[in-house]
Amino acid sequence: MHILFDEAGKLLTGRLLSEAESSLQVELDSGKRVKVKAANALLRFEKPAPSQLMPAATAMAEAMELELAYEFAPEDEFGFADLAHEYFSDKAGTTEQVAALVCLQGAPHYFRRAGKGRYKKAPPEILAQALAAIEKKKQVQAQIEAWAAELAAGTCPEPVRQQLYKILFKPDKNAPEYKAVVEAARNSHTAPLALLQNAGAIRSAYQFHWQRFLFDQFPKGTGFPPLQAPAIADELPLANVQAFSIDDSATTEIDDALSLQGLGQGSVTLGIHIAAPGLAVLPDGAVDQVARQRLSTVYMPGHKITMLPDDVVQAYTLLEGRDCPAVSLYVTFDEATLAITASRTALERVPIAINLRHDQLDAVITEAWLEGAAPTADVQPEIAQLQPSLAFLWRLARHLKAQREVVRGKPENFNRPDYTFRLEGVAGDEPTGDERVQIGTRRRGAPLDLMVSEAMILANSTWGNWLADCGVPGIYRSQASLQPGVKVRMGTKAQPHAGIGVKSYAWSTSPLRRYVDLVNQWQIIACARHGKTAALAAPFKPKDANLFAVISAFDAAYTAYNGFQNGMERYWTLQYLRQQNITELTATLVKDNLVRADTLPLVLPVMGADGLPRGAHVRVKLGEIDDMTLDVHGTVIERLDLPADDVAEEEDGGEEEELATPVALAINVDDAEVEAATAQPVQTPGPAGA
Repeated sequence: MHILFDEAGKLLTGRLLSEAESSLQVELDSGKRVKVKAANALLRFEKPAPSQLMPAATAMAEAMELELAYEFAPEDEFGFADLAHEYFSDKAGTTEQVAALVCLQGAPHYFRRAGKGRYKKAPPEILAQALAAIEKKKQVQAQIEAWAAELAAGTCPEPVRQQLYKILFKPDKNAPEYKAVVEAARNSHTAPLALLQNAGAIRSAYQFHWQRFLFDQFPKGTGFPPLQAPAIADELPLANVQAFSIDDSATTEIDDALSLQGLGQGSVTLGIHIAAPGLAVLPDGAVDQVARQRLSTVYMPGHKITMLPDDVVQAYTLLEGRDCPAVSLYVTFDEATLAITASRTALERVPIAINLRHDQLDAVITEAWLEGAAPTADVQPEIAQLQPSLAFLWRLARHLKAQREVVRGKPENFNRPDYTFRLEGVAGDEPTGDERVQIGTRRRGAPLDLMVSEAMILANSTWGNWLADCGVPGIYRSQASLQPGVKVRMGTKAQPHAGIGVKSYAWSTSPLRRYVDLVNQWQIIACARHGKTAALAAPFKPKDANLFAVISAFDAAYTAYNGFQNGMERYWTLQYLRQQNITELTATLVKDNLVRADTLPLVLPVMGADGLPRGAHVRVKLGEIDDMTLDVHGTVIERLDLPADDVAEEEDGGEEEELATPVALAINVDDAEVEAATAQPVQTPGPAGA
């Protein structure tokens, strides 16, 4: 006696050895003996042999017409033998019955299970839907195969092109476009990115990086909804100063300006005036919602994405010739010793006399000019009039820097320049990626740079301490020590920043381009209005969940934006190598097999550096440039310094460049602080009027 049984949905046959009340002992064709529940036994038979039954029944089932079987099947619940008698004949044998069972089991859209070996016809409307879904699936699969064939042949179907960035970075693995790329890559033994490049889906490496960033960070585009800058309702007093700002020529978000009073009188008051959108823009308002969504202005060579619409920016920016609302910090110094004797904060209107542009003046306002050793005949009269004020600020900046270095425990020694990128012939708002690029340098600690950075550090640290004294929470940046691996953190408590050398540090001086600064400005305004009772009136209270949410969102966005800016600067550096036909360059070994170019913002891996000490000066021959992965390799062809030379250590407070990684392009930036060198990092200039 033989038996057919169901084992977890699989039909098996074997020779019946013994039988108990609820189980059977069965020997399979392989010789293996298994215990089978009696309820799983579907059919007992003598002929044919088990090894012959299933192949014959399967072949017969494949020849059955499902539509006809559905028509012949009883309307009520039935067994597979019932269908065999209706479909084949009333004398259907074992093979026919098993064929009917195989047919029923393989057509769940036609027949529903009603028990072991029992079935029921699917309702006609459900069957119609199922058949339509099956047909659609066949059509989709045919479309996938057709798209895959096109991709493998070097042509990109338009639907795949439209889903390019989603396929590469955030794929829906059930989408036919994604499946087509996977199938084509598998069939052609080609990596998906290379496959899409070969098929023409990626026409421009620059657009690939740009659109990928927009896909990740601005999926709804970079446009703004219709917004109107709220008016400042306060009746603000007019400050008795003539302030001036120092920014790059392309800067439209002029957040800060400076003024001096009392020069030559023994007591000098420095005014640090910060644009005051916080006096008009309120938390949860329409403008705030946009700013909180973007969190920061995004900078890149030749372009930027502002945190706020230009109309809103222009309402609050510190533009020359206007009396601009500002949150002002006045710090009074003894003119001889430069000791701080007093400080106060005021909400007021500040006359902005002039907007200085450091990229036009760095060659004019030099150390020699500030110390009176350089002639002023060729200097514009309005600039010459500022010489006494700028000279004092230069002296004060060096003093403040020296004081911070005492607290810091070591001097700041940034021995690399800041690089600036300028694109020629940018047509429209955005570069196309093939413009000619000029890369310049700006020495860290240049006079104008140091004046602004020290003033901003003074404001951010003073206001950070003041918020803590008033019991008002703010958003702080802190660093426990300068030990390697100790990162800069953001939090709501006033804690020391070892990298800068201050008791506390709260970003507050760029409210038009950083959301954290706007949040802190709201808290500072509350302190200015209410003093020690400000904690009750401030928008954010201690342990406010919204404040922690801002920190988390800002940290993620700011890291992503900085990574993208670094990636774009690397892209344009590689274009510069091409445009200038640079095939060799001199570099310094950073670590392992990484070198840093001497005159370009470029770190790259090299061969032939094994055994060389850190700091070795070498000549490198460059390999091929890959614009997609932002990668270039090199080979050391000559060592330029003597092996006995001392190795110069890098400044441990600076940033460390990292290489782009293929495809993912996750270009990270080291979290080491650079505010000590420049509280407001040099902005990569965009097109005129940006």
